[in-house]
Amino acid sequence: MNYPRLNGLIAAPFVAFHPDGSLNLDRIEAQAHSLIANGVSGAFVCGTTGEGASLSVAERMLVAKRWCEVAGANLRVIVHVGHTALPDCRALAEHAQQIGAKGVGCYAPFFFKPSNQEDLVAFCAQVAAAAPALPFYYYQIPSMTGVQLPAADFLKLAHDRIPNLAGVKFTFENLMDFAECIRMQDGRFDVVFGRDEILLAGLSLGAKGAIGSTYNFAAPIYHRIMEAFERGDLESARAHQARANAMISIFVRFGGQPAGKAIMRFIGLDCGAARLPLRSPSEAREQELRAELEAVGFFDFCSVG
Repeated sequence: MNYPRLNGLIAAPFVAFHPDGSLNLDRIEAQAHSLIANGVSGAFVCGTTGEGASLSVAERMLVAKRWCEVAGANLRVIVHVGHTALPDCRALAEHAQQIGAKGVGCYAPFFFKPSNQEDLVAFCAQVAAAAPALPFYYYQIPSMTGVQLPAADFLKLAHDRIPNLAGVKFTFENLMDFAECIRMQDGRFDVVFGRDEILLAGLSLGAKGAIGSTYNFAAPIYHRIMEAFERGDLESARAHQARANAMISIFVRFGGQPAGKAIMRFIGLDCGAARLPLRSPSEAREQELRAELEAVGFFDFCSVG
């Protein structure tokens, strides 16, 4: 099937919690408005950044439903439905179709792992079949799942086994595998790049869309990268990527996802703390984070909250 491509920037939104650790669904509308205001074209919800693996199935359904309610026509909502239990994956996928999501994504199960492509495709085929009207994206993220099977081999085996297969969310550094996915069957598949820190490399290999966590709070610098690349100004594109990477280096050093929630507060979108086992930075640590971000000019190119 031919599905609309995921072009431009697609954010992987943070999930918001109240101080008592319960979901704060009221924050989602402001998050959606911020993404739209900053030129982000989609939201990949309940994935890694959205702490999907730390949410119950019921919580994930509530989050996905609220995103679909507030997204409007200008934001495409893709629901991540990956789980260690196949029945839960299928329930989440079926629910995503019912609430009007524009697609579903699924990573490999990460406790009992598929040891070969046949088993991975068989797993994903059952997930995709629970939402047959939606495009299905395999979410390649070996750093979190531990499943190192090449995405290109997945596509070769899955293309005639999963009728609604749209492509791959590719969050990995193996650019040879990424390029093979892009070229396969004359560009049939929508291969969306997932590493913010090497976005320019992904663009050079043919990426048209990108999904990332830092697009929540720094979309303008990535727009500059993409615009410079499109006009053939590689020097400017490299400079913008370097500025983004200075921010990402700080983001990673301060804890990654929990630091991202602190940065969301800096732009006026309080998503609360991270859920255990992740640990949010202390107030003093947050002040250090802000100071280091100021030093690399983050507040000159951050998103409008």
